[in-house]
Amino acid sequence: MSPDPQVAPALSPTRNLHTEEAPTRESWPELPAGSAVDSLNYEELLQAYQRMAEKNRRTEQALATAAHELKTPLAIMAGYVDVLLRQKAGALNERQLAILEDLQANCARLHEFAHEFLTYSALETGALSMKFECGDLNACLSEVYEFWLSRFQAKGVAFYFPKNETLELFPFDYHKVQRIVANLLENALKFTPRGGTVWLTAEPHFWERRTRQETGLKEERRQVGTQGVNAMRVSVADTGAGIAAEYHQEIFDDFLKLPVAEAESDGLGMGLAIVRRLVLAHGGKIWVESEPGAGSKFCFLLPQRPA
Repeated sequence: MSPDPQVAPALSPTRNLHTEEAPTRESWPELPAGSAVDSLNYEELLQAYQRMAEKNRRTEQALATAAHELKTPLAIMAGYVDVLLRQKAGALNERQLAILEDLQANCARLHEFAHEFLTYSALETGALSMKFECGDLNACLSEVYEFWLSRFQAKGVAFYFPKNETLELFPFDYHKVQRIVANLLENALKFTPRGGTVWLTAEPHFWERRTRQETGLKEERRQVGTQGVNAMRVSVADTGAGIAAEYHQEIFDDFLKLPVAEAESDGLGMGLAIVRRLVLAHGGKIWVESEPGAGSKFCFLLPQRPA
């Protein structure tokens, strides 16, 4: 299914060699005469670029195919494990149950990895379609809250979602927003210690887009005033270890894992990259407010009229 033409350009905010237009000779910067780059033949550089783009495309296609092929046997395996755990094929002792529970957890991890990679691949190639329908953001977030609450309770982390009755109906992709929030909550749960707290909130917001390139994040965020509401702001805040300022931008890059998080994270660093692409596909924006030792707050804006 082809993506909405108004959404597709936002799906690949970073360089994508197999979809990015090849550079022209006229687009090259002016270089000093006799420089090494200037002396290279343009046709040779173009051919090298095209070979690299094609290799990149084949690699991503092969990885996406592998991830897709994993899903069917994993689903079958998970089904058999579930039957055994419910002891439909006979009684099990405690050790056998523990082994099966561990197998079930690992099947779920592999399935989630395959799902994450397929989503990333679809976003990278512009193949993921968006479905904008007028919906209730409170209802959308409430479902996510109910699903995740037991996981937070199991770890001993307090989890709050105060509903905001001032939210109006507006068009957004219901399930994609749930995916955005779920990825942010997964990070918050992973990096918030027992006894900590996580908040999920949503509020009306005035987004003054004309200042996006002119001012910093703090100056750009405006309180709802006489100009009226034109966006919804969703936030996930935690009392975890926090993130140093130098990582506030690159944390949303593809396959990035922060040095301090590597020991606790078993993923490939696609979660926040997927989040950023899904937010951009809504015509929105995302950022993080954090400092070491003071927790983190991930915020994203959803325009009431998606671009």
